[in-house]
Amino acid sequence: MAFSKQSRKQTIENLKNTPLDLLIVGGGITGAGVAIQAAASGIKTGLIEMQDFAEGTSSRSTKLVHGGIRYLKTFDVGVVADTVQERAVVQGIAPHIPRPFPMLLPIYDEPDSTYDMFSVKIAMDLYDRLAGVTGTQYANYTISREEVLQREPGLKKDKLLGGGVYLDFVNNDARLVIENIKEADELGAMVASHVEAVGVLHDDNGKVIGLQAKDNLTGETFDIHAKLVINTTGPWVDKFKALDKGETFTPTLRPTKGVHLVVDDSRLQVPQPTYFDSGADDGRMIFVVPREGKTYFGTTDTDFTGDYEHPTVEQPDVDYLLAAINNRYPEADIKLDDIEASWVGLRPLIAANGSSDYNGGGANAGKVSDDSFNALIHTVNEFEDKKATREDVEHAISNLKTAHAEETLSPSQVSRGSALNRSDDGIITLSGGKITDYRKMAAGALALIRTILDSEFNVTTKEIDSKKLQVSGGHFDPTNVEETIKFYTRIAKEVGMSEKEATDLANRFGSNTGRVVTYVQNGAADGLSLKETISLRYSVNEEMALTPVDYLLRRTNAILFHADTLPTLVEPVVAEMGRLLDWDANEQAAQLAKTKEVIAETQLDALK
Repeated sequence: MAFSKQSRKQTIENLKNTPLDLLIVGGGITGAGVAIQAAASGIKTGLIEMQDFAEGTSSRSTKLVHGGIRYLKTFDVGVVADTVQERAVVQGIAPHIPRPFPMLLPIYDEPDSTYDMFSVKIAMDLYDRLAGVTGTQYANYTISREEVLQREPGLKKDKLLGGGVYLDFVNNDARLVIENIKEADELGAMVASHVEAVGVLHDDNGKVIGLQAKDNLTGETFDIHAKLVINTTGPWVDKFKALDKGETFTPTLRPTKGVHLVVDDSRLQVPQPTYFDSGADDGRMIFVVPREGKTYFGTTDTDFTGDYEHPTVEQPDVDYLLAAINNRYPEADIKLDDIEASWVGLRPLIAANGSSDYNGGGANAGKVSDDSFNALIHTVNEFEDKKATREDVEHAISNLKTAHAEETLSPSQVSRGSALNRSDDGIITLSGGKITDYRKMAAGALALIRTILDSEFNVTTKEIDSKKLQVSGGHFDPTNVEETIKFYTRIAKEVGMSEKEATDLANRFGSNTGRVVTYVQNGAADGLSLKETISLRYSVNEEMALTPVDYLLRRTNAILFHADTLPTLVEPVVAEMGRLLDWDANEQAAQLAKTKEVIAETQLDALK
């Protein structure tokens, strides 16, 4: 099914002329999750995004679907419970994207360490219990100092006590968004990128009846009418609220900036994702993740007040991460010139800390109360002295109760809870959260939307089980991923690709691989492999890739993890996109220049 620049024109005409039940503002993971569920529920749905899909926060995460074990250091049990349970749900609805990959957590005997060997086992047991993986092949375990160094000889040996190993999932954040978006489109949603909300429409009673929108590709301004409008703009939530002149509001977010850096694995090799304290006595933790022959590490966590549309990596960000990585891997000696790529994103943290009751945390979510915490530690001590059973410990864990969180917190302590609210004039706002719990956030919003449509507009919709609503490319048995990917690999190999190329294609597109290989009919484009050619053609025609950056950064990870291929890849990609999208010479030159500018920024040329 076409989902392209050509179909976008018709979509915009439909948005102009079709009264919607629901208009979603924001095409990141939150808006995409609402769109797929709304369309599946029979709700007449539209979605607009002012940039490319996932161009903001949703393509700039740590690229993991994880439960946030670090939130257990402040015992933010509500957030961890939601997200750790959602990992398996997301893997079920997008089985070609997140993959299980156990995480190593080295433990050091240092002041203010998040965990010691005793407390990490308690945290991991709680983590597994919340996730429901106790007693499975993915259950956590601890390893000795010697075993940690066998796995990662480059780790700092001084004060290393041992380590914990627990389950997490690697993820492709941008592809998770686009696959949700594509499925929403297939289900009938009217979805358009590069359309910006510029005003809010009200009826004579002051109730919101739609938005004024601007097509950022043509400059045209037009109205979109809808019974309900939902704000899913991530870090822009407060900025969008400011458009609503019919409401006064207090800012609710505290955006923080997170930076990640990429080096070749010849400079830093790790066998599995690794997670440790920064070593800077600041309460932060750092991920180090192997991917596609590279290793990336992050993240920073600093308050942000700059340009939301264009956050940048600055020298202090690089200095901080290099200090952290070289402290933990002292022989690596990573320098600025070793950095092949980087990315920076904003987290839409809710300023008033603590999970909302919508996100399962309850009114007092946040830190565990002193009584509950002391009771747990007492029970664990009793267990160590053989005076209590494992069941006693599990009971103490399950009875943890939370207290009000501290009023003043550092950025890395602010909760990742979400919030769902409706203003007096009717706009719904879904904010906060983590990429891992996007499906659950959307389900909560849909429950409210369906209730309002029924009670206020007499619109009946159907209830769906969003835990089984698979995204585009994910329409296969999630318990049989390996064999299914092998099947799609064979399909790709049959049109002339190598095993490696075919496997990469199958992993990227999942059950859509059969559609992708239909683009072989015109052969390979000049300067591109057959795999790259058909991937590009599919992305332009069926994934709304409108620029080379859309393709090289968000439909694929070439700019982030394949910097060595870019010198020979960029110009052929621009040329083939020019042919597909009818660009003249001036437009091709402009697109080439923009692509090189983005690559230079990603590679930190200005700092180098």
